Amino acid sequence: MDPVTISEHDGVRYLHLGTEWVQGAMRLSQPNELELLYIQQMMMWQLFMDQPTHIMQLGLGAASLTKFCYQNYPDSKITAVEINLDVIRACRALFALPDDDQRLHVIHRCALAHLQSAPMQSVEVLQVDLYGAEAHAPALGSQDFYNECARVLTDEGLLTINILGNAHVHARHLNYLQQAFGAVAWLPESHDGNIVAIAFKTPPVVDFEALYDRATQITMAYGLPAADWVEGLEQWMQGD
Repeated sequence: MDPVTISEHDGVRYLHLGTEWVQGAMRLSQPNELELLYIQQMMMWQLFMDQPTHIMQLGLGAASLTKFCYQNYPDSKITAVEINLDVIRACRALFALPDDDQRLHVIHRCALAHLQSAPMQSVEVLQVDLYGAEAHAPALGSQDFYNECARVLTDEGLLTINILGNAHVHARHLNYLQQAFGAVAWLPESHDGNIVAIAFKTPPVVDFEALYDRATQITMAYGLPAADWVEGLEQWMQGD
């Protein structure tokens, strides 16, 4: 299993897996906020769903999304699945990840194996961010994997995913998503080779005026740049 290493710079603590690639980050003065842009973008499901019953995270990283959902969705069950036990230990010791309780469950297991054992239509939101040490492409990404993601989601369920890689990696994973889901969209590249996509079990009726209103509510409630997500989805729809 890849070794966990830690670095700090300008008040931000970073999680690595023995390489320079950043697997997650936490600002020490704001441990429950989302520091990285692509991690913020992973929350764009908020534009389409208000209060999910069950949010599942595949790939813990520095636990940013898990903590954010746990803090801001007090009526939701939060499940995080991570294959590297040392990542879980580091998140608990160094990244302010709370202990498990009635709502929070952090599971040491392969993400695909967990999906295969999960009940059908048992999750409303699935957040996928699965990378090994070199981070050249997602650690899981077969058609079977995305089919399992779709299977565990409710009919109104949503998936957000971080896809880091070259154009070939993007195209392959987006094609698998499009085969498994009713509709798929993605935001413009936020870092070198980094895009965040959203997939819908049931294709949504998109009203951009309503989405901008919803984005304003999200920004006021959670401090996230949600209008940028709507703008990015507009650009995607227009093919820019």
